[in-house]
Amino acid sequence: MAALDHPRIAVIGGGKMGEAIAGGLVGASDGVAAQLSAADFVIADPGEARREHLAARYGFSCVADGREVDAADVVLLAVKPQVMMGVLEQLSENPAFSGGADGPLFISIAAGLATSKLEAALPPDSRLVRAMPNTPLLVARGATALARGARATEDDLAFACGLFSCLGIAQAVDEDALDAVGAVSGSGPAYVAALVEALRDGGVKEGLDAALAERLALQTVLGTAELMLRTGDSPEKTRIAVCSPGGSTLAALAAMEEGGFSASLEAGVAAAVRRSKELGQC
Repeated sequence: MAALDHPRIAVIGGGKMGEAIAGGLVGASDGVAAQLSAADFVIADPGEARREHLAARYGFSCVADGREVDAADVVLLAVKPQVMMGVLEQLSENPAFSGGADGPLFISIAAGLATSKLEAALPPDSRLVRAMPNTPLLVARGATALARGARATEDDLAFACGLFSCLGIAQAVDEDALDAVGAVSGSGPAYVAALVEALRDGGVKEGLDAALAERLALQTVLGTAELMLRTGDSPEKTRIAVCSPGGSTLAALAAMEEGGFSASLEAGVAAAVRRSKELGQC
């Protein structure tokens, strides 16, 4: 593997997450990614429109599939779980992707697919790290958990963590925690967006302009998260601090709980975990 401070990275899959990671790394200003430019990436995607978009927006070199990648130190597997095994069959035909210590480090972001299943389809002795990121990576506010496969070294895991830490926070975990990580932070941006939608629509029903209600909701989510991070206060303490006895906030929370607010979120996380495990059986 090339020097860890300047790897050549092949991204297999130029969809939303592949773009978020590659685009975020090119825009990062510190850590491993500080030395990276668009010239250090090659993106493989079958969609001509996606390739044109990625080349025009970021200056990436783009090819139709992984068989056309001539060399890479890191191979980011950024395709959907349902098509991953077919993609790995293609990669196995590329001599640039040999396994072992001299081969590239593979990093998979596919939900549900265990390292053991991926390793069985990769070239023999391939080094693999499995990552569970989320889309705020594109603005360097991502959350990623990572687990190493059987042949990856601690240095491989540390490098992968360093790469993703350029895009937010990165945490090494045991692999059996990744389904729950995906359900909380991987899918979490959709939950937050749904919350903003609901707050906006609630404000509109009470007479607010939609654009104003959405801006207020967005800033409240952003500000509350920043407040909790800076103070270190727990969610419970933060919630209680806003609630005056007999006040409107307590009335709102009571109505939300009556509608199943907390139970719905917990059920959603559980459903996401179940689906992740199902995808792993594909």
